[in-house]
Amino acid sequence: MGYDTLLLMQKDDSQMIKAALNEDRVILTKDGGFMKRRLVSNGRLRAMHIKEDEVERQVRKVVAALNLDSHFKPFSRCLECNRTLIARSKEEVRGLVPDHVFESQTAYTQCPACNRIYWPGTHWQAMVRKLDRLAAGGGDDDAA
Repeated sequence: MGYDTLLLMQKDDSQMIKAALNEDRVILTKDGGFMKRRLVSNGRLRAMHIKEDEVERQVRKVVAALNLDSHFKPFSRCLECNRTLIARSKEEVRGLVPDHVFESQTAYTQCPACNRIYWPGTHWQAMVRKLDRLAAGGGDDDAA
């Protein structure tokens, strides 16, 4: 969708709380106990309790609760490290993508941090359909 997100896997919540406060982030958590923290209950720390197990339902709940646009800036961030992608010309990616991709595609973006290259192939098209279903509020049989 193009929103800036951060995944923290530490067992100690203090780093996550510090990042959320310093960077004006919303914490999404399945930990009901986390929602009882004073920082959350007094409104200083924005947090959302995710009770759903199914990814599609989780996403729909977050999109609705935070009033997000599922077509905000799709495919503008790296799926691996969240950095904003940079447009690359066909010549710039020569030798960096599979030959069949180079022959069939004309538009490319690249992550400036991890150097991963993206193009609007079949996976991209499948993700567009997922975003369309998400925006429509419909279900999805595919894994997210």
